[in-house]
Amino acid sequence: MRGNEGRTGGAERAAVVDRGRFAGSVTPWDDAGWRREVFGWAERVLASRGLVEAGVREVRVRPWSVLVRFRTGGGARDAVWLKAGAPSNAFEAGLAGALAAWTPEHVMTPLAVDAARGWALLPDGGPLFRDVLDTGAAGPEAWTTALGRYGEMQRRLVPYANGDGDGAPGVPDAGAKGAGAPEAGRGLGGLGVPGARTRELPEAFDALVAKNPLFDADERAVLLRRRPRLVELCAELDAYGVPDSLDHCDLHDGQILAPSPGRFTFFDWGDACVAHPFGSLLVPVREVRERYGPEHVAPMVDAYLEHWTGLGPSRAELRRAAVLAVRLAALGRAGSWFRLFPGTPTGDSEEASAYWVRQLFAATDEEL
Repeated sequence: MRGNEGRTGGAERAAVVDRGRFAGSVTPWDDAGWRREVFGWAERVLASRGLVEAGVREVRVRPWSVLVRFRTGGGARDAVWLKAGAPSNAFEAGLAGALAAWTPEHVMTPLAVDAARGWALLPDGGPLFRDVLDTGAAGPEAWTTALGRYGEMQRRLVPYANGDGDGAPGVPDAGAKGAGAPEAGRGLGGLGVPGARTRELPEAFDALVAKNPLFDADERAVLLRRRPRLVELCAELDAYGVPDSLDHCDLHDGQILAPSPGRFTFFDWGDACVAHPFGSLLVPVREVRERYGPEHVAPMVDAYLEHWTGLGPSRAELRRAAVLAVRLAALGRAGSWFRLFPGTPTGDSEEASAYWVRQLFAATDEEL
């Protein structure tokens, strides 16, 4: 779709809009006033950086975010990205600024954030890890390196997940008073990152089962009869004493950038939560097992767990904790599907959420 949508004054700049399969979604993109406001903010940031737009804006509209690519030159990487999240994942903007201060080598540093409105303006971070894998330039060994880097990042974020980390200096905002400031709270909780700590999972399970209309009375009863097993799994995982951290919650190869060999940048934190860190293994373990075979999973998990030694549990206990956390991470995935713009139909989310709730008990305690 091509339209003239989104300039603060005079003729509007042309945009190509991709709505995917979500044509019925209710998002702020269709509000001309919202477009004027968000593009006015972005244009001020670009101007302050000496950047000039060079071409049509490319817009990706989804039920959970609006993503805009601004071309700033003729090269493939000459671009700036604007992301505006739904209210329930608007924390991502402030989180992006905080992560850039806390772990800058693992993330992109935003050009600006408006944390109050859930807007972030990001530089181009290089090729997707997925594209690098698809060309054959990297294979499962690169996943091993990437998960090791990610585990290092999570270990460094533990203080910010557990109330004893310092607040991060804000990323400057261009034009919105009081925005762009991760200093609005201490740690991840102060930034509004949702919690899915192990001790909270039984209550989260209750809500997911009760509110999803796809569970009829019989299936709901079956699930609730299995709740004691969930409580047992949570208690066992908690007993290992691994501290909570930031869980990306959807760490697939399209959420990782690979700007150079051996270097990885993690992005798209809209599904993130404060949870047991090992739950982050759920998605990459599935991807590597399906794409390369189960024999490639153990080296990847070992590289990840290497950053969690020295806490007390033995390596065997860490591996057992990883098995439990991956199984329980299904509930984090089930909950994240409802972070949508208000008014958006929830049928797809209910289906995806029900799938993950069912996976909780369909899974076994096999070794990773």
